[in-house]
Amino acid sequence: MTNRLCIPLALFLSTAVPFALGLQAQQTDKPSQPVASTAPAATTNVATAAASPIASSPSPLAEALQLYRTGKFDAAIERYNSVIKTNTDATVAIAYAGLARVYLRQKKPADAYTAAAKAVELAPSVATGHSALGEVYFRQGKLAEAQTELLTPLRANNQDPRSYFGLNHLALATSNYKKAKDFIDKAHNLDPADPEIRRAWLGTLGFKERLKALQEYLASESNEDEHDRKNLEHMLALMQDEESRPAHSCRLKNKVTATQTKLELLMRDATHLRGYGLDVKVNGTSSKLLLDTGAGGILINSRIAEKAGVKAIVEHEVKGIGSQGAAGGYVGYADSVTIGELEFENCYVEVVEKKSSMGEDGLIGADVFSHYLVDINLPDAKFKLTELPPIPDQPTEEAALEARKSGNYRLHDRYIAPEMAAYQQIFRFGHSLLIPTAVNSLPYKLFLIDTGAFDNTISPEAGREASKLYSDPNMRVKGLSGAVSEVFRVDNVTLTFGHFQQRKQGLVAFDLTNISNSLGIEVSGTLGFAMLRLLDIKIDYRDGLVDFSYDPNRLH
Repeated sequence: MTNRLCIPLALFLSTAVPFALGLQAQQTDKPSQPVASTAPAATTNVATAAASPIASSPSPLAEALQLYRTGKFDAAIERYNSVIKTNTDATVAIAYAGLARVYLRQKKPADAYTAAAKAVELAPSVATGHSALGEVYFRQGKLAEAQTELLTPLRANNQDPRSYFGLNHLALATSNYKKAKDFIDKAHNLDPADPEIRRAWLGTLGFKERLKALQEYLASESNEDEHDRKNLEHMLALMQDEESRPAHSCRLKNKVTATQTKLELLMRDATHLRGYGLDVKVNGTSSKLLLDTGAGGILINSRIAEKAGVKAIVEHEVKGIGSQGAAGGYVGYADSVTIGELEFENCYVEVVEKKSSMGEDGLIGADVFSHYLVDINLPDAKFKLTELPPIPDQPTEEAALEARKSGNYRLHDRYIAPEMAAYQQIFRFGHSLLIPTAVNSLPYKLFLIDTGAFDNTISPEAGREASKLYSDPNMRVKGLSGAVSEVFRVDNVTLTFGHFQQRKQGLVAFDLTNISNSLGIEVSGTLGFAMLRLLDIKIDYRDGLVDFSYDPNRLH
Protein backbone atom coordinates (compact mmCIF):
# COMPACT_ATOMS: atom_id res chain seq x y z
CA MET A 1 0.00 0.00 0.00
CA THR A 2 1.26 3.48 -0.88
CA ASN A 3 0.27 6.76 0.66
CA ARG A 4 -0.74 8.69 -2.45
CA LEU A 5 -3.19 11.52 -3.04
CA CYS A 6 -5.86 10.53 -5.54
CA ILE A 7 -6.78 13.67 -7.49
CA PRO A 8 -9.70 12.23 -9.52
CA LEU A 9 -11.55 11.02 -6.41
CA ALA A 10 -10.85 14.24 -4.55
CA LEU A 11 -12.41 16.19 -7.41
CA PHE A 12 -15.44 13.93 -7.52
CA LEU A 13 -16.10 14.24 -3.83
CA SER A 14 -15.76 18.00 -3.83
CA THR A 15 -18.56 18.33 -6.37
CA ALA A 16 -20.76 15.27 -6.28
CA VAL A 17 -21.19 14.39 -2.63
CA PRO A 18 -22.85 17.64 -1.47
CA PHE A 19 -25.33 16.84 -4.24
CA ALA A 20 -28.18 19.23 -3.59
CA LEU A 21 -27.00 21.42 -0.76
CA GLY A 22 -28.76 24.45 -2.23
CA LEU A 23 -31.95 22.60 -3.17
CA GLN A 24 -35.03 22.71 -0.97
CA ALA A 25 -38.10 20.54 -1.40
CA GLN A 26 -40.09 23.37 -2.99
CA GLN A 27 -37.24 24.77 -5.03
CA THR A 28 -36.91 24.31 -8.79
CA ASP A 29 -33.77 26.26 -9.70
CA LYS A 30 -30.30 24.72 -9.99
CA PRO A 31 -28.44 23.69 -6.85
CA SER A 32 -25.51 25.77 -5.72
CA GLN A 33 -23.04 22.96 -6.55
CA PRO A 34 -24.45 21.01 -9.51
CA VAL A 35 -22.70 17.82 -10.48
CA ALA A 36 -22.88 18.56 -14.16
CA SER A 37 -23.67 21.64 -16.23
CA THR A 38 -26.31 19.91 -18.34
CA ALA A 39 -29.20 22.03 -19.56
CA PRO A 40 -32.31 19.91 -19.04
CA ALA A 41 -35.10 19.99 -21.55
CA ALA A 42 -38.44 21.29 -20.39
CA THR A 43 -40.66 18.57 -18.99
CA THR A 44 -44.41 18.29 -19.09
CA ASN A 45 -47.13 16.81 -16.94
CA VAL A 46 -48.06 14.21 -19.54
CA ALA A 47 -46.82 11.58 -17.07
CA THR A 48 -49.46 12.40 -14.46
CA ALA A 49 -51.23 9.09 -14.97
CA ALA A 50 -48.03 7.21 -14.21
CA ALA A 51 -46.90 9.30 -11.27
CA SER A 52 -50.10 10.34 -9.48
CA PRO A 53 -53.03 8.61 -7.79
CA ILE A 54 -55.09 6.60 -10.25
CA ALA A 55 -58.07 8.31 -11.82
CA SER A 56 -61.63 7.08 -11.27
CA SER A 57 -61.86 5.73 -14.83
CA PRO A 58 -58.65 3.75 -15.23
CA SER A 59 -56.70 3.95 -18.47
CA PRO A 60 -54.45 1.06 -19.55
CA LEU A 61 -51.53 3.00 -18.01
CA ALA A 62 -53.42 3.43 -14.74
CA GLU A 63 -54.27 -0.28 -14.72
CA ALA A 64 -50.61 -1.16 -15.24
CA LEU A 65 -49.62 1.21 -12.44
CA GLN A 66 -52.14 -0.39 -10.08
CA LEU A 67 -50.78 -3.85 -10.88
CA TYR A 68 -47.27 -2.58 -10.14
CA ARG A 69 -48.29 -0.98 -6.88
CA THR A 70 -49.95 -4.17 -5.64
CA GLY A 71 -46.97 -6.39 -6.47
CA LYS A 72 -48.43 -8.09 -9.57
CA PHE A 73 -45.27 -7.48 -11.53
CA ASP A 74 -45.66 -9.98 -14.38
CA ALA A 75 -49.15 -8.69 -15.12
CA ALA A 76 -47.88 -5.10 -14.95
CA ILE A 77 -45.14 -5.89 -17.47
CA GLU A 78 -47.70 -7.45 -19.81
CA ARG A 79 -49.98 -4.40 -19.55
CA TYR A 80 -47.15 -1.90 -20.07
CA ASN A 81 -45.96 -3.85 -23.13
CA SER A 82 -49.49 -3.78 -24.49
CA VAL A 83 -49.50 0.03 -24.19
CA ILE A 84 -46.14 0.17 -25.98
CA LYS A 85 -47.41 -1.96 -28.88
CA THR A 86 -50.69 -0.09 -29.38
CA ASN A 87 -49.62 3.55 -29.02
CA THR A 88 -47.28 5.98 -30.75
CA ASP A 89 -47.49 9.09 -28.55
CA ALA A 90 -45.89 10.03 -25.22
CA THR A 91 -47.80 7.29 -23.43
CA VAL A 92 -45.20 4.87 -24.82
CA ALA A 93 -42.48 6.73 -22.91
CA ILE A 94 -44.60 6.61 -19.76
CA ALA A 95 -45.04 2.87 -20.21
CA TYR A 96 -41.28 2.39 -20.58
CA ALA A 97 -40.74 4.38 -17.37
CA GLY A 98 -43.27 2.14 -15.65
CA LEU A 99 -41.48 -0.94 -16.95
CA ALA A 100 -38.20 0.38 -15.56
CA ARG A 101 -39.69 0.63 -12.08
CA VAL A 102 -41.18 -2.86 -12.29
CA TYR A 103 -37.77 -4.26 -13.28
CA LEU A 104 -36.16 -2.44 -10.36
CA ARG A 105 -38.62 -4.08 -7.97
CA GLN A 106 -37.78 -7.43 -9.60
CA LYS A 107 -34.09 -6.68 -9.01
CA LYS A 108 -33.25 -6.57 -12.72
CA PRO A 109 -31.23 -3.33 -13.00
CA ALA A 110 -29.95 -4.04 -16.53
CA ASP A 111 -33.49 -4.42 -17.90
CA ALA A 112 -34.56 -1.37 -15.90
CA TYR A 113 -31.83 0.74 -17.51
CA THR A 114 -32.84 -0.32 -21.03
CA ALA A 115 -36.47 0.64 -20.37
CA ALA A 116 -35.71 3.96 -18.63
CA ALA A 117 -33.21 5.05 -21.29
CA LYS A 118 -35.83 4.28 -23.96
CA ALA A 119 -38.38 6.42 -22.11
CA VAL A 120 -36.07 9.45 -22.11
CA GLU A 121 -35.02 8.84 -25.72
CA LEU A 122 -38.62 8.69 -26.99
CA ALA A 123 -39.94 11.69 -25.02
CA PRO A 124 -37.32 13.92 -23.37
CA SER A 125 -40.09 16.20 -22.10
CA VAL A 126 -41.80 13.50 -20.01
CA ALA A 127 -40.92 13.99 -16.37
CA THR A 128 -41.44 10.41 -15.20
CA GLY A 129 -38.90 9.13 -17.74
CA HIS A 130 -36.17 11.27 -16.19
CA SER A 131 -37.04 10.29 -12.63
CA ALA A 132 -37.17 6.61 -13.61
CA LEU A 133 -33.74 6.90 -15.22
CA GLY A 134 -32.51 8.68 -12.08
CA GLU A 135 -33.72 5.79 -9.94
CA VAL A 136 -31.95 3.30 -12.20
CA TYR A 137 -28.70 5.30 -12.10
CA PHE A 138 -28.95 5.30 -8.31
CA ARG A 139 -29.31 1.50 -8.28
CA GLN A 140 -26.25 1.29 -10.56
CA GLY A 141 -24.23 3.36 -8.11
CA LYS A 142 -23.96 6.29 -10.55
CA LEU A 143 -24.99 8.96 -8.07
CA ALA A 144 -23.90 12.02 -10.04
CA GLU A 145 -25.93 10.89 -13.06
CA ALA A 146 -28.87 10.05 -10.79
CA GLN A 147 -28.85 13.57 -9.36
CA THR A 148 -28.89 15.14 -12.81
CA GLU A 149 -31.88 13.10 -13.98
CA LEU A 150 -33.88 13.53 -10.78
CA LEU A 151 -33.40 17.30 -10.85
CA THR A 152 -34.43 17.64 -14.51
CA PRO A 153 -38.23 17.78 -13.91
CA LEU A 154 -37.86 20.07 -10.89
CA ARG A 155 -35.68 22.52 -12.79
CA ALA A 156 -38.49 22.70 -15.35
CA ASN A 157 -40.97 23.46 -12.53
CA ASN A 158 -42.60 20.03 -12.79
CA GLN A 159 -43.44 18.67 -9.33
CA ASP A 160 -42.78 15.01 -10.09
CA PRO A 161 -43.24 12.92 -6.90
CA ARG A 162 -40.73 10.25 -7.92
CA SER A 163 -38.07 12.93 -8.44
CA TYR A 164 -38.50 13.94 -4.81
CA PHE A 165 -38.54 10.26 -3.80
CA GLY A 166 -35.20 9.69 -5.56
CA LEU A 167 -33.69 12.83 -4.07
CA ASN A 168 -34.72 11.54 -0.64
CA HIS A 169 -32.50 8.50 -1.20
CA LEU A 170 -29.61 10.67 -2.33
CA ALA A 171 -30.01 12.91 0.71
CA LEU A 172 -29.96 9.96 3.10
CA ALA A 173 -26.90 8.48 1.42
CA THR A 174 -25.03 11.75 1.91
CA SER A 175 -26.18 12.24 5.55
CA ASN A 176 -28.43 15.19 4.68
CA TYR A 177 -31.33 14.14 6.90
CA LYS A 178 -33.18 17.45 6.98
CA LYS A 179 -33.30 17.60 3.22
CA ALA A 180 -34.31 13.94 3.08
CA LYS A 181 -37.31 14.72 5.30
CA ASP A 182 -38.27 17.69 3.12
CA PHE A 183 -38.04 15.58 -0.04
CA ILE A 184 -40.07 12.63 1.22
CA ASP A 185 -42.73 14.91 2.71
CA LYS A 186 -43.10 16.59 -0.68
CA ALA A 187 -43.25 13.24 -2.49
CA HIS A 188 -45.89 11.96 -0.05
CA ASN A 189 -48.00 15.11 -0.36
CA LEU A 190 -47.98 14.72 -4.15
CA ASP A 191 -48.66 10.97 -4.24
CA PRO A 192 -49.58 9.34 -0.91
CA ALA A 193 -50.86 6.22 -2.74
CA ASP A 194 -47.40 5.24 -3.98
CA PRO A 195 -46.38 2.34 -1.66
CA GLU A 196 -42.65 2.97 -1.99
CA ILE A 197 -43.06 6.65 -1.14
CA ARG A 198 -45.37 5.69 1.71
CA ARG A 199 -42.87 3.19 3.16
CA ALA A 200 -40.09 5.77 3.13
CA TRP A 201 -42.36 8.46 4.58
CA LEU A 202 -43.68 6.43 7.52
CA GLY A 203 -40.10 5.80 8.64
CA THR A 204 -39.70 9.51 9.36
CA LEU A 205 -42.67 9.77 11.71
CA GLY A 206 -42.58 9.92 15.48
CA PHE A 207 -42.95 6.64 17.36
CA LYS A 208 -46.72 6.63 17.92
CA GLU A 209 -47.52 7.98 14.46
CA ARG A 210 -45.14 5.48 12.88
CA LEU A 211 -46.64 2.56 14.79
CA LYS A 212 -50.15 3.47 13.59
CA ALA A 213 -49.02 4.15 10.00
CA LEU A 214 -47.11 0.86 9.85
CA GLN A 215 -50.15 -1.09 11.05
CA GLU A 216 -52.29 0.58 8.38
CA TYR A 217 -49.67 -0.02 5.71
CA LEU A 218 -49.35 -3.74 6.48
CA ALA A 219 -53.14 -4.07 6.30
CA SER A 220 -53.14 -2.79 2.71
CA GLU A 221 -51.93 -4.19 -0.62
CA SER A 222 -48.39 -3.15 -1.53
CA ASN A 223 -45.44 -4.18 -3.69
CA GLU A 224 -42.57 -5.11 -1.38
CA ASP A 225 -41.07 -8.59 -1.72
CA GLU A 226 -41.41 -11.34 0.90
CA HIS A 227 -38.12 -10.43 2.61
CA ASP A 228 -39.03 -6.74 2.93
CA ARG A 229 -42.53 -7.67 4.09
CA LYS A 230 -41.09 -9.83 6.87
CA ASN A 231 -38.77 -7.00 7.92
CA LEU A 232 -41.74 -4.64 8.22
CA GLU A 233 -43.67 -7.22 10.25
CA HIS A 234 -40.66 -7.69 12.52
CA MET A 235 -40.38 -3.93 12.92
CA LEU A 236 -44.04 -3.77 13.95
CA ALA A 237 -43.60 -6.58 16.49
CA LEU A 238 -40.58 -4.85 18.03
CA MET A 239 -42.32 -1.49 18.15
CA GLN A 240 -45.30 -3.08 19.90
CA ASP A 241 -42.91 -4.67 22.39
CA GLU A 242 -41.08 -1.38 22.88
CA GLU A 243 -44.40 0.42 23.44
CA SER A 244 -45.10 -1.90 26.38
CA ARG A 245 -41.80 -1.05 28.09
CA PRO A 246 -41.58 2.11 30.21
CA ALA A 247 -37.87 2.73 29.60
CA HIS A 248 -36.26 4.03 26.43
CA SER A 249 -34.31 1.35 24.62
CA CYS A 250 -30.56 1.12 25.03
CA ARG A 251 -29.93 4.42 26.78
CA LEU A 252 -26.58 5.04 28.41
CA LYS A 253 -26.85 4.41 32.16
CA ASN A 254 -23.58 6.11 33.14
CA LYS A 255 -22.73 9.46 31.60
CA VAL A 256 -19.50 8.69 29.74
CA THR A 257 -18.43 11.13 27.03
CA ALA A 258 -15.19 9.37 26.09
CA THR A 259 -13.66 5.96 26.65
CA GLN A 260 -10.88 3.74 25.39
CA THR A 261 -10.40 0.00 25.53
CA LYS A 262 -8.21 -2.60 23.90
CA LEU A 263 -9.22 -4.61 20.87
CA GLU A 264 -9.21 -8.36 21.45
CA LEU A 265 -7.38 -10.61 18.98
CA LEU A 266 -9.71 -13.14 17.35
CA MET A 267 -7.86 -16.02 15.71
CA ARG A 268 -9.03 -18.13 12.78
CA ASP A 269 -6.55 -20.80 13.87
CA ALA A 270 -3.32 -20.96 15.86
CA THR A 271 -1.39 -18.78 13.44
CA HIS A 272 -3.94 -16.67 11.50
CA LEU A 273 -5.63 -13.54 12.83
CA ARG A 274 -9.32 -13.38 11.91
CA GLY A 275 -10.01 -9.88 13.16
CA TYR A 276 -10.33 -7.73 16.26
CA GLY A 277 -13.17 -7.78 18.73
CA LEU A 278 -14.60 -6.10 21.78
CA ASP A 279 -15.29 -7.59 25.20
CA VAL A 280 -19.07 -7.18 25.51
CA LYS A 281 -21.14 -8.25 28.52
CA VAL A 282 -24.79 -9.07 27.81
CA ASN A 283 -26.73 -9.30 31.07
CA GLY A 284 -23.35 -9.77 32.73
CA THR A 285 -22.33 -12.67 30.46
CA SER A 286 -18.98 -12.03 28.78
CA SER A 287 -18.52 -12.44 25.05
CA LYS A 288 -15.93 -11.41 22.48
CA LEU A 289 -17.72 -9.90 19.52
CA LEU A 290 -16.00 -9.26 16.20
CA LEU A 291 -15.90 -5.50 15.57
CA ASP A 292 -17.39 -5.25 12.09
CA THR A 293 -17.90 -2.05 10.09
CA GLY A 294 -19.78 -4.12 7.50
CA ALA A 295 -22.44 -5.28 9.98
CA GLY A 296 -25.10 -3.51 11.97
CA GLY A 297 -26.27 -3.80 15.57
CA ILE A 298 -25.31 -6.55 18.00
CA LEU A 299 -25.44 -10.18 16.91
CA ILE A 300 -24.70 -13.00 19.35
CA ASN A 301 -24.91 -16.76 18.99
CA SER A 302 -27.60 -18.78 20.74
CA ARG A 303 -25.15 -20.18 23.30
CA ILE A 304 -24.33 -16.70 24.61
CA ALA A 305 -27.99 -15.66 24.44
CA GLU A 306 -29.15 -18.67 26.47
CA LYS A 307 -26.44 -18.16 29.08
CA ALA A 308 -27.31 -14.46 29.36
CA GLY A 309 -31.04 -15.07 29.58
CA VAL A 310 -31.88 -12.96 26.54
CA LYS A 311 -35.66 -12.91 26.10
CA ALA A 312 -36.84 -13.77 22.56
CA ILE A 313 -39.23 -11.20 21.07
CA VAL A 314 -39.69 -12.13 17.40
CA GLU A 315 -38.17 -14.66 15.01
CA HIS A 316 -35.79 -13.13 12.52
CA GLU A 317 -33.56 -14.57 9.79
CA VAL A 318 -29.97 -13.37 9.55
CA LYS A 319 -28.39 -13.02 6.11
CA GLY A 320 -24.78 -12.54 5.12
CA ILE A 321 -22.16 -13.68 2.64
CA GLY A 322 -22.74 -17.20 1.35
CA SER A 323 -24.96 -19.28 -0.93
CA GLN A 324 -26.84 -21.43 1.59
CA GLY A 325 -29.56 -18.96 2.52
CA ALA A 326 -30.33 -17.11 5.73
CA ALA A 327 -29.48 -18.42 9.19
CA GLY A 328 -32.34 -18.85 11.63
CA GLY A 329 -32.52 -16.59 14.63
CA TYR A 330 -34.54 -14.05 16.55
CA VAL A 331 -34.45 -10.57 18.01
CA GLY A 332 -34.19 -10.65 21.78
CA TYR A 333 -34.24 -8.25 24.72
CA ALA A 334 -31.37 -7.76 27.14
CA ASP A 335 -31.60 -5.77 30.35
CA SER A 336 -28.03 -4.51 30.03
CA VAL A 337 -25.12 -4.36 27.60
CA THR A 338 -21.70 -3.29 28.90
CA ILE A 339 -18.76 -2.35 26.69
CA GLY A 340 -15.72 -1.10 28.56
CA GLU A 341 -16.86 1.83 30.69
CA LEU A 342 -20.16 2.14 28.83
CA GLU A 343 -23.25 0.54 30.34
CA PHE A 344 -26.52 0.54 28.44
CA GLU A 345 -29.96 -0.53 29.67
CA ASN A 346 -32.91 -2.18 27.89
CA CYS A 347 -31.37 -3.21 24.58
CA TYR A 348 -32.53 -5.30 21.63
CA VAL A 349 -29.99 -7.73 20.19
CA GLU A 350 -30.06 -10.21 17.33
CA VAL A 351 -29.45 -13.89 18.01
CA VAL A 352 -28.30 -16.39 15.37
CA GLU A 353 -28.93 -20.08 15.93
CA LYS A 354 -26.47 -21.39 13.33
CA LYS A 355 -23.42 -21.51 15.59
CA SER A 356 -21.18 -22.91 12.87
CA SER A 357 -21.62 -19.79 10.75
CA MET A 358 -19.41 -17.73 13.05
CA GLY A 359 -16.03 -18.50 14.53
CA GLU A 360 -16.69 -16.00 17.31
CA ASP A 361 -19.34 -15.35 19.92
CA GLY A 362 -20.93 -12.90 17.52
CA LEU A 363 -20.54 -9.53 15.86
CA ILE A 364 -20.91 -5.92 16.89
CA GLY A 365 -21.39 -3.31 14.20
CA ALA A 366 -19.37 -0.14 14.67
CA ASP A 367 -22.56 1.75 13.79
CA VAL A 368 -23.95 1.09 17.28
CA PHE A 369 -21.55 3.81 18.49
CA SER A 370 -22.84 6.41 16.03
CA HIS A 371 -23.39 8.95 18.83
CA TYR A 372 -19.60 9.12 19.16
CA LEU A 373 -16.55 9.65 16.98
CA VAL A 374 -15.39 6.07 16.54
CA ASP A 375 -11.61 5.49 16.41
CA ILE A 376 -10.62 1.95 15.40
CA ASN A 377 -6.84 1.89 15.69
CA LEU A 378 -6.10 -1.55 14.27
CA PRO A 379 -2.27 -1.35 14.22
CA ASP A 380 -2.23 -0.59 17.96
CA ALA A 381 -5.30 -2.75 18.77
CA LYS A 382 -7.08 0.17 20.48
CA PHE A 383 -10.70 1.26 20.33
CA LYS A 384 -11.62 4.78 21.34
CA LEU A 385 -14.83 6.78 21.54
CA THR A 386 -14.94 10.57 21.90
CA GLU A 387 -17.59 13.25 21.59
CA LEU A 388 -18.54 14.41 18.12
CA PRO A 389 -18.17 18.13 17.42
CA PRO A 390 -21.46 19.83 18.31
CA ILE A 391 -23.59 20.93 15.37
CA PRO A 392 -24.11 24.70 15.53
CA ASP A 393 -27.53 25.70 16.88
CA GLN A 394 -28.49 22.09 17.60
CA PRO A 395 -29.11 20.56 21.05
CA THR A 396 -26.77 17.78 22.15
CA GLU A 397 -28.28 14.33 21.68
CA GLU A 398 -28.48 11.87 24.55
CA ALA A 399 -26.02 9.02 23.94
CA ALA A 400 -27.51 5.62 23.18
CA LEU A 401 -26.36 2.33 21.76
CA GLU A 402 -27.99 2.02 18.36
CA ALA A 403 -28.37 -1.74 18.54
CA ARG A 404 -31.63 -1.57 16.61
CA LYS A 405 -32.59 1.11 14.12
CA SER A 406 -35.94 2.59 15.06
CA GLY A 407 -36.46 4.32 11.71
CA ASN A 408 -35.97 7.86 13.01
CA TYR A 409 -33.80 10.13 10.88
CA ARG A 410 -31.84 12.85 12.57
CA LEU A 411 -33.16 16.16 11.36
CA HIS A 412 -29.82 17.74 10.53
CA ASP A 413 -27.72 17.90 7.39
CA ARG A 414 -24.11 16.82 7.09
CA TYR A 415 -21.91 19.02 9.22
CA ILE A 416 -18.19 19.07 8.59
CA ALA A 417 -16.45 20.58 11.61
CA PRO A 418 -13.22 22.50 10.92
CA GLU A 419 -11.18 19.76 12.59
CA MET A 420 -12.73 17.23 10.18
CA ALA A 421 -12.14 19.15 6.97
CA ALA A 422 -9.69 16.51 5.72
CA TYR A 423 -12.07 13.59 6.36
CA GLN A 424 -13.41 11.62 3.40
CA GLN A 425 -17.09 12.11 2.62
CA ILE A 426 -18.63 8.68 2.08
CA PHE A 427 -22.10 7.32 1.35
CA ARG A 428 -24.05 5.74 4.20
CA PHE A 429 -26.76 3.12 3.74
CA GLY A 430 -27.92 2.19 7.23
CA HIS A 431 -24.91 0.56 8.89
CA SER A 432 -23.03 0.21 5.59
CA LEU A 433 -20.35 2.72 4.61
CA LEU A 434 -19.60 2.92 0.88
CA ILE A 435 -16.51 4.68 -0.39
CA PRO A 436 -15.81 5.68 -4.02
CA THR A 437 -13.00 3.43 -5.20
CA ALA A 438 -11.19 3.49 -8.52
CA VAL A 439 -10.42 0.07 -10.02
CA ASN A 440 -7.42 0.46 -12.35
CA SER A 441 -8.32 3.27 -14.76
CA LEU A 442 -12.09 2.69 -14.67
CA PRO A 443 -14.58 5.25 -13.33
CA TYR A 444 -15.11 5.06 -9.58
CA LYS A 445 -17.24 2.31 -8.09
CA LEU A 446 -18.63 1.88 -4.58
CA PHE A 447 -16.82 -0.42 -2.14
CA LEU A 448 -17.96 -1.42 1.34
CA ILE A 449 -15.63 -0.57 4.25
CA ASP A 450 -15.74 -3.92 6.04
CA THR A 451 -13.42 -4.84 8.91
CA GLY A 452 -15.35 -8.11 9.17
CA ALA A 453 -14.37 -9.20 5.65
CA PHE A 454 -11.22 -11.31 5.43
CA ASP A 455 -9.61 -9.20 2.66
CA ASN A 456 -10.30 -6.83 -0.19
CA THR A 457 -12.73 -8.39 -2.66
CA ILE A 458 -14.44 -7.41 -5.90
CA SER A 459 -17.58 -8.44 -7.74
CA PRO A 460 -17.08 -10.60 -10.86
CA GLU A 461 -18.68 -7.88 -13.01
CA ALA A 462 -16.30 -5.17 -11.79
CA GLY A 463 -13.35 -7.57 -11.95
CA ARG A 464 -14.14 -8.55 -15.53
CA GLU A 465 -14.21 -4.87 -16.52
CA ALA A 466 -10.83 -4.22 -14.95
CA SER A 467 -8.75 -7.26 -15.89
CA LYS A 468 -8.77 -11.01 -16.51
CA LEU A 469 -11.23 -13.03 -14.40
CA TYR A 470 -10.66 -16.72 -13.75
CA SER A 471 -12.22 -19.37 -11.52
CA ASP A 472 -10.47 -20.52 -8.34
CA PRO A 473 -12.11 -23.76 -7.12
CA ASN A 474 -9.54 -24.09 -4.31
CA MET A 475 -10.49 -20.80 -2.64
CA ARG A 476 -13.21 -21.05 0.01
CA VAL A 477 -15.18 -18.04 1.20
CA LYS A 478 -17.69 -18.47 4.04
CA GLY A 479 -20.08 -16.13 5.82
CA LEU A 480 -23.29 -16.10 7.85
CA SER A 481 -25.12 -17.70 4.92
CA GLY A 482 -22.59 -20.51 4.48
CA ALA A 483 -20.00 -21.06 1.78
CA VAL A 484 -19.91 -19.05 -1.46
CA SER A 485 -20.64 -21.38 -4.39
CA GLU A 486 -18.34 -19.79 -6.99
CA VAL A 487 -15.11 -17.94 -6.24
CA PHE A 488 -12.93 -16.20 -8.83
CA ARG A 489 -9.66 -14.29 -8.99
CA VAL A 490 -8.72 -11.11 -10.84
CA ASP A 491 -5.13 -10.32 -11.82
CA ASN A 492 -3.38 -6.95 -11.89
CA VAL A 493 -5.85 -4.83 -9.94
CA THR A 494 -5.06 -1.46 -8.39
CA LEU A 495 -7.61 -0.08 -5.92
CA THR A 496 -7.51 3.63 -5.11
CA PHE A 497 -9.61 5.12 -2.31
CA GLY A 498 -9.17 8.33 -0.35
CA HIS A 499 -5.45 9.05 -0.23
CA PHE A 500 -4.41 5.41 -0.58
CA GLN A 501 -3.69 2.90 -3.26
CA GLN A 502 -3.16 -0.85 -3.17
CA ARG A 503 -1.98 -3.12 -5.98
CA LYS A 504 -3.17 -6.70 -5.82
CA GLN A 505 -2.47 -9.88 -7.77
CA GLY A 506 -5.18 -12.51 -7.59
CA LEU A 507 -7.85 -10.33 -5.96
CA VAL A 508 -10.70 -12.56 -4.75
CA ALA A 509 -14.01 -12.08 -6.61
CA PHE A 510 -17.47 -13.45 -5.84
CA ASP A 511 -21.08 -12.50 -6.33
CA LEU A 512 -22.17 -9.48 -4.22
CA THR A 513 -25.68 -9.26 -5.67
CA ASN A 514 -27.35 -10.01 -2.31
CA ILE A 515 -25.57 -7.06 -0.71
CA SER A 516 -26.40 -4.76 -3.64
CA ASN A 517 -30.06 -5.78 -3.60
CA SER A 518 -30.24 -5.34 0.16
CA LEU A 519 -28.82 -1.81 0.06
CA GLY A 520 -30.57 -0.83 -3.18
CA ILE A 521 -27.32 0.25 -4.84
CA GLU A 522 -24.50 -1.51 -6.68
CA VAL A 523 -21.69 -2.62 -4.36
CA SER A 524 -18.66 -3.53 -6.48
CA GLY A 525 -16.34 -4.78 -3.75
CA THR A 526 -15.16 -4.61 -0.17
CA LEU A 527 -12.16 -3.11 1.57
CA GLY A 528 -11.43 -5.86 4.09
CA PHE A 529 -9.46 -6.66 7.20
CA ALA A 530 -6.16 -7.79 5.64
CA MET A 531 -5.64 -4.24 4.35
CA LEU A 532 -7.62 -2.21 6.91
CA ARG A 533 -5.57 -3.70 9.77
CA LEU A 534 -2.72 -1.43 8.61
CA LEU A 535 -4.83 1.69 9.19
CA ASP A 536 -6.18 3.81 12.00
CA ILE A 537 -9.82 4.37 11.00
CA LYS A 538 -11.91 7.22 12.40
CA ILE A 539 -15.64 7.20 11.61
CA ASP A 540 -18.25 9.89 12.10
CA TYR A 541 -21.47 7.98 11.40
CA ARG A 542 -23.58 11.05 12.12
CA ASP A 543 -22.18 12.99 9.17
CA GLY A 544 -20.93 10.22 6.88
CA LEU A 545 -17.22 11.02 7.30
CA VAL A 546 -14.22 8.68 7.47
CA ASP A 547 -10.52 9.31 8.01
CA PHE A 548 -7.76 6.80 7.29
CA SER A 549 -4.22 7.26 8.57
CA TYR A 550 -1.21 5.06 7.87
CA ASP A 551 2.23 5.15 9.48
CA PRO A 552 4.74 3.70 6.98
CA ASN A 553 7.49 3.73 9.62
CA ARG A 554 5.86 1.37 12.06
CA LEU A 555 6.14 -2.41 11.94
CA HIS A 556 2.83 -3.89 10.77
